[in-house]
Amino acid sequence: MLEGTDAMMNTSKMITAILVSFTGALAVLIAHNVVRDRQETAAPQVRAGGQGGGSRAASVVQVMPVELGRIENTVVINGDILTRNQVAIFPTVGGRVAEMRIGIGDNVRAGNIVAMVDPSRPGEVFSFSPVVSTVSGTVLQAPFSVGDTVSTGSALYVVGDLSSLRIETFVPERFVSSIRRGLGATVTLEALPGETFHARIDEVSPVLDPASRTLRIRLHFSNAQGHPVQDPRIRAGMFATISLVTSAIDNVPIIPRDAAIHTQGTWIAFVVDEYNVAHRRELELGMESELSLEVRGGIEPGDLIVSAGQNFLADGDLVRIVE
Repeated sequence: MLEGTDAMMNTSKMITAILVSFTGALAVLIAHNVVRDRQETAAPQVRAGGQGGGSRAASVVQVMPVELGRIENTVVINGDILTRNQVAIFPTVGGRVAEMRIGIGDNVRAGNIVAMVDPSRPGEVFSFSPVVSTVSGTVLQAPFSVGDTVSTGSALYVVGDLSSLRIETFVPERFVSSIRRGLGATVTLEALPGETFHARIDEVSPVLDPASRTLRIRLHFSNAQGHPVQDPRIRAGMFATISLVTSAIDNVPIIPRDAAIHTQGTWIAFVVDEYNVAHRRELELGMESELSLEVRGGIEPGDLIVSAGQNFLADGDLVRIVE
């Protein structure tokens, strides 16, 4: 009986010792994990692309340096290509067209006889009356044929000087204050896609059209320096898109319009530092164009500004720069 009691007591002691050992080991493991977690919490977080705080993953962005450049204000309008001089040729008497000596596309000189008109009436006979061109150029229109009856107000021909073409367009009233002779422009033509031509204003109407509230202007084609030129591929009657440069500033910090964000009445952008951390900057803007913005404050030339991916950034976010 005593031997059984001793055996039971020994077994109980062994179980107690095992439990104490297991509890101690568990306590050591828990303490080790707590210390490790505290160390990881205190250590700086390092992510792809740089280092910094916070728990968000690095955002993928594209950046570009802020550079000094030229920014222009432009007005884009449509116009037509015309001949510089376009004159209608009229007969001096009315009657029947007896002879047409030239046709559309023919060249003519001032003083040439271009048609003959028979002023005779029934029962009367008169000599043919010659129609004389008053200008030199190319025949652009010839709306009448032999046998037609014309009057002194009928234009038998329209003659124009194709050696020097002009662009005619009409500027809306709100832009009139910026229009002046000598102002430069760029021109594109639907007939010549992908090409850009230079032009300058050489004629400005002194009054606005009261019906359309527009100002008529005419431009001549020029080279980049402003000297008149003529491209033989350009023809009268072509449709033109004119971009007038109303004002320009050189050597100022400019950024793409897409790089700036307009929020709560303020323009902002994000600049990336050497640790690939994005910083929010409020911008002071100057002149604006269709594609660019002049920045007068908030960033400096040489700063790396986020040009793509900035819409989901917050101040202090880590970024990963890609090409």
